[in-house]
Amino acid sequence: MRLYATAVYVFLYLPIGIIALFSLSAGRSATSFDGFSTAWYGRALSNPFVMEALWTSVRVAFFSALLATVVGTMAALALTGMKGRMRRVFDLLVQIAVMIPGIVIGIATLIALVTVFDIVNPWLETVTGWTLSLGTGSLIGAHGLFTMSLVVLLVRGRMETLDAALIEASNDLGAGPLATFWQVTFPQLVPAILAGFLLAFTFSFDDFIIAFFVAGAETTLPIYVFSSIRRGVTPEINAIGTMVMLASLTILIVAQLLLRRGGRTQK
Repeated sequence: MRLYATAVYVFLYLPIGIIALFSLSAGRSATSFDGFSTAWYGRALSNPFVMEALWTSVRVAFFSALLATVVGTMAALALTGMKGRMRRVFDLLVQIAVMIPGIVIGIATLIALVTVFDIVNPWLETVTGWTLSLGTGSLIGAHGLFTMSLVVLLVRGRMETLDAALIEASNDLGAGPLATFWQVTFPQLVPAILAGFLLAFTFSFDDFIIAFFVAGAETTLPIYVFSSIRRGVTPEINAIGTMVMLASLTILIVAQLLLRRGGRTQK
């Protein structure tokens, strides 16, 4: 079993290691190592198209994660107090949202947005002179809806481990529901909420499939990379991929540390 597990991890991570290795090549080929150099990292960071796509990805990821965190936390709080069959139905819907392939979400979101635009735009153009279209707003909305289920699962899981005695004690001491939430419940939820925000940010930042359908004229970093590799893979693309991977791993590690910190605080 250990040999099998090792083989699986090598199969998963060896290609990533190769990309990181060839991003340090001094040559122009993405498949051969012609000496050690970090020049391609500097070239990628000085490329205005890369930086513009990076800024778009960061902006979309931040606001979509913020949207997912706020709405997802509210949904998790509501689900925690829900009982019976209705609770099981909503639990199933949240889990299905995580399992649905990205291409299905992308196509469904595109169809929904286009349908809404066709209905709303004639009225908006008559009243205000402007219309809705695919772009930053559709990216934020689509990614926010996609990552909201992650926040719901994390925050709800944290809610279910809270000590009910603390809430009862707060009520017995005369604190109202709102004061109890902000002074007792919310501080214990902060690690899970922050972890949910970071995970939502990472999923949005790395997403290509959903963004490809709803981005309109906007170009996120994954879309830029996809467009570039159609003309051939260069060490610059390897450098971009390596930097994105390192940033994503860092965010995921921080999210995991926050969750563990929250678990130790609860104990």
